[in-house]
Amino acid sequence: MLTSIVTTPINHFLRNERWACKRLQAFTGQTVCIQIPPLVNFKMLINAEGEVQQVDDSICADATLTLPPSILSRMLKRESTAHELIKIIGNKSFADELIDIGRQINLSMIFEQDLSKAIGDIPAHRITNAGEHLIQWQAENLDRMSQALVEYWTEENVLLTKTTVINQFIQEVKNLQQNTEQLEQRLNRLIPNETLMSK
Repeated sequence: MLTSIVTTPINHFLRNERWACKRLQAFTGQTVCIQIPPLVNFKMLINAEGEVQQVDDSICADATLTLPPSILSRMLKRESTAHELIKIIGNKSFADELIDIGRQINLSMIFEQDLSKAIGDIPAHRITNAGEHLIQWQAENLDRMSQALVEYWTEENVLLTKTTVINQFIQEVKNLQQNTEQLEQRLNRLIPNETLMSK
């Protein structure tokens, strides 16, 4: 579901930037997985036109890009170091190409150009600026919320770990009791034999 929502705007941007499609054509048939823990996880396939399409989740990704939630607001501000936060697993050249294309595409400019065709240049510019501020504010709120969730889950995991340690300790005590009982039974069998031998 999420992939189908994401692929349409991405393809729209790629069609406006044909150079990006040409670069992606070199990776036709390869699959990328985009992760923004803990909520976002989707896969896309590069097709022959250099655009993206939905792919079955069971297919193994050639490259996985893991983005921290904090990267969204930094990318909207077009911070040059934002892309350094992306973790890559798998085909590094494919992942590097995707990151480099993402770094060069100015989404705000594409949105403003599309909007100007409908309402004119000046209103489109003002709406784009207002939209950027709104999205940036929401991204910053998302950063704060995701940090709070990470802290909460970290604390919960500590409690869960304590429960696991307690259960493990209980199991070890039971094992020790069983071993002691077995040892006692063996000793009881040996003692009568020794008594008989001494007689």
